Amino acid sequence: MAGLRLEGLSTALLRDIHLTLAAGERLFLSGASGSGKSLLLRAIADLDPHHGEVWLDDIPRSRLPPPEWRRRVGLLPSESHWWAKTVGEHWPASTTHLKLERLLSMLGFDTGVRDWPITRLSTGERQRLALARLLLNQPQALLLDEATAHLDPVNRSRVETVLEDYGNAYSAALLWVSHDPEQRARLGGRRLVIRKSRLEPET
Repeated sequence: MAGLRLEGLSTALLRDIHLTLAAGERLFLSGASGSGKSLLLRAIADLDPHHGEVWLDDIPRSRLPPPEWRRRVGLLPSESHWWAKTVGEHWPASTTHLKLERLLSMLGFDTGVRDWPITRLSTGERQRLALARLLLNQPQALLLDEATAHLDPVNRSRVETVLEDYGNAYSAALLWVSHDPEQRARLGGRRLVIRKSRLEPET
């Protein structure tokens, strides 16, 4: 798989961010509300205006069509988006049954969830199913914006396990925004904080 490299990335709130995230590395990002954490993830995913460049190993974002970049660099936003009536309509067409069944089971669902209407889903269920949808695309890097914020302890543990397993199995780089200091300490990895528009080591 691949690592991420940010060279001079700037957004409306951040200036000249230089950051390297190796393949398989887990990096937690924290900071005050409104400091620019979500904007940074959205800029890396090429969803918000920005300056500078992002590389996936030796491939700059500017050399790939936006849909292909977003497949390789997958963003899980804090509030997931759904556009069809049922859950299953959001799965990639190439999804195999066994792969889907295993992933759903690890997240606390059975395959019958594919027939559920989106209106039936709680916020936490939407978040877990949005993660399943993202991982079925097999991204090379994951951008996680409060991936467990709406979950109870059991489902938080499920999501953490799925993400750890995915990162280890595919050597995927994980850039994870989290306000939970216990989670950051529990899962390990590098930790940075945004202060005054800059990235600094968390102390």
